[in-house]
Amino acid sequence: MSERYTDSRVATATGGAATQALATNRLIRNTYILLSMTLAFSAVTAGMAVLTDAPRLNIFVVLGGFFGLLFLTQYLRNSVWGLASIFALTGFMGYTLGPIINLYLGLPNGGQTVMMAFGGTAAIFVGLSAYALATRRDFSFMRGFLFAGILVAFVAALAAYFLQMPGLSLAVSVMFMILMSGLILYQTSEMVNGGEDNYIMATITLYVAIYNLFTSLLHLLGLANE
Repeated sequence: MSERYTDSRVATATGGAATQALATNRLIRNTYILLSMTLAFSAVTAGMAVLTDAPRLNIFVVLGGFFGLLFLTQYLRNSVWGLASIFALTGFMGYTLGPIINLYLGLPNGGQTVMMAFGGTAAIFVGLSAYALATRRDFSFMRGFLFAGILVAFVAALAAYFLQMPGLSLAVSVMFMILMSGLILYQTSEMVNGGEDNYIMATITLYVAIYNLFTSLLHLLGLANE
């Protein structure tokens, strides 16, 4: 009787682990599929903005659009409308990227700078994601540091923008590169270790990390090529 009971508990635990592994793999697969689609859609809207020489949007419009669509996506994350919302968000952010890219394309070696920023962002994202997936290390301890760091960097970015402080702007770009790299490790770890179970929210976090990583790297490379 006890042996059968023990075997039953082992089978239940094994089955539970297998179910959890399947759920984790499904979450990771869906996240990366959706992330690829949103990045592609952003590239399309950014390309449209570049080709039409769209003007740079007012910072308040950008912040209002971003946070408004972000909160809407979070609210709709468990429904099919969450998918529509995340494409609206990433499409909007892609469009805001167009004028920035045009600005750097106008610099000497601007095309090379933009491509280096694309390549560097891709290399950092793939490398950090692969490390977190392969090691399955728990990076949840970074949560508080990332939250505080992103808040400080965001406030510093606003100060650099309104006060026209190039030195602070440079420091903010370095801060965002470090913080977004940490965010990629953290979010990937959360997916692997069960801290995140919604692929829409996981996609948003990774998308924001990639977006800020790219713009920060573009800024640093642009300064180096001036």
